[in-house]
Amino acid sequence: MAGAAGRTRADDGTAVPELVRRHAAVRGELVARLGSVDTAALSEDDARAFGTMHRALARDLAPPTDAVPAASGAAEPRPDCRYDAAAIGATPRGLDSLRRRIYACYGWAQHRVVMGADTTDRLSLLGALGRTEDPAERRRMFLALDPVWRSVNGDNGPESPYRRMIALSVKEGASGESAASQARGAGVPSDSLEPWLLAVLETWRDVNPDSLMEPWDWYYRTGRPARELGARISRARLTQLNAGIYRALGADLRALDVRYDLEPRLGKTPVAFCTFGARPRLRDGRWTPGRPSVFATYRDGGLENLAELLHETGHAVHIAAIRTRPAFTDWPDSDPFTEAIADFVALDVSEPAWQQHWLGDSVPLADGLRFRYGGIVLDVAWSLLELHMLRHPTADPNAVWTRLTHDYLRIRPHPELSWWAMRGQLVDSPGYMMNYAVGAILIAGIRARTVELRGPFLAGDGTWYSWVSSRLYRYGLERPTRQVIEEFLGGPVTPAALLADMRRMKSEGRATSPALTED
Repeated sequence: MAGAAGRTRADDGTAVPELVRRHAAVRGELVARLGSVDTAALSEDDARAFGTMHRALARDLAPPTDAVPAASGAAEPRPDCRYDAAAIGATPRGLDSLRRRIYACYGWAQHRVVMGADTTDRLSLLGALGRTEDPAERRRMFLALDPVWRSVNGDNGPESPYRRMIALSVKEGASGESAASQARGAGVPSDSLEPWLLAVLETWRDVNPDSLMEPWDWYYRTGRPARELGARISRARLTQLNAGIYRALGADLRALDVRYDLEPRLGKTPVAFCTFGARPRLRDGRWTPGRPSVFATYRDGGLENLAELLHETGHAVHIAAIRTRPAFTDWPDSDPFTEAIADFVALDVSEPAWQQHWLGDSVPLADGLRFRYGGIVLDVAWSLLELHMLRHPTADPNAVWTRLTHDYLRIRPHPELSWWAMRGQLVDSPGYMMNYAVGAILIAGIRARTVELRGPFLAGDGTWYSWVSSRLYRYGLERPTRQVIEEFLGGPVTPAALLADMRRMKSEGRATSPALTED
């Protein structure tokens, strides 16, 4: 965690190189002990725990590659982004090498978006698009992202970095099956995955106006809540609101020892994430929450940043509530479920009643829902783009993206722009976008079931966290995710709750959001 936070010493003052040395020694001892276990003598539960430990050792406890992080004020070396993707791909472990190079160049470009005499970052610019009244200025801002897109897809020719990466991925056996497998683990039948995602896009198309818009106008069209309410969330108030909202739901972030690294820093990863620092464990008959750690970058406040921070904190309160044996104290076996329950609270920012309660003002329901689902339908489109590219690696990603966004989102075609190439997960974790798309289906059902069982929680509910923890958060890898979800829902996963929620948009301002609980 010290290295990820850009520090040279841990909280107790230990230098990072010394931590690396200790890590190597302990890891070596663990490898030896695991190697001496007679797996034939293990019970079924212990054998599953043993397999889990082996996977965690390889995935999460690999030897650190960056022993000493750069000092926070040091200049970040610029990656070499004038490279031959085919040549890198032809080297041993070429796919991994190419992916790392693309991601390094993407990270550099998305942190340094030039707007006239100013430099900003990708997220700040996308947020500003939703607040900018002048269409011509929105276009200029949007096109300033061109270096970010090119860092991933070059000139979109057959030898572009992304297209070369996809070709190598398929050659080495990658397919959409891993995403489908994750969805199956969350209860989504394989033959339903793509039809359900298309149903989400079709419903969006049906409940929105049928006129075409430019891609730079998309963010303005879906951004009214951020535009009208964002000024009420300063950078300082961002973290205060985040803590207050979870405290009202019974999750005291200080007591849960949630750690945050939110300040801009050279060399910082461009993707927000949460991870385990220490893990929850039983000590002297009492559970500790571990040390959930959130990493993100916020230069400003605003509603979009609050929603993202609530999401990452949703991960933190989830892992703080895990109550199981050490071998199973990990993320659940389905990433869509993990992403879904992180949005349990974050989705509320779209509801007028929530906005009025926490921000003192609100926008019409249809605008709130457009804000909620504008990001989700883009995630669905990105998921379908990746599925198509893995099935047809010689396809033109610009053309695929243009078709998806034109046919379902009513965005004017611009096949000359690789504007799809702005999510780091497309490079760093291919297929991961599917987790957000499927997660949206899961959390819609989970939220609807929660309201059905115990009523709404928009204004707070001091027992919400303990209730949800005992039914959804506590298991880690102890129980299959599908079993946990279906038991909670009282039946199989379906997209019905999400589609019904999205259709509330059709009434424009006339429908009402769920009532608040009484204070």
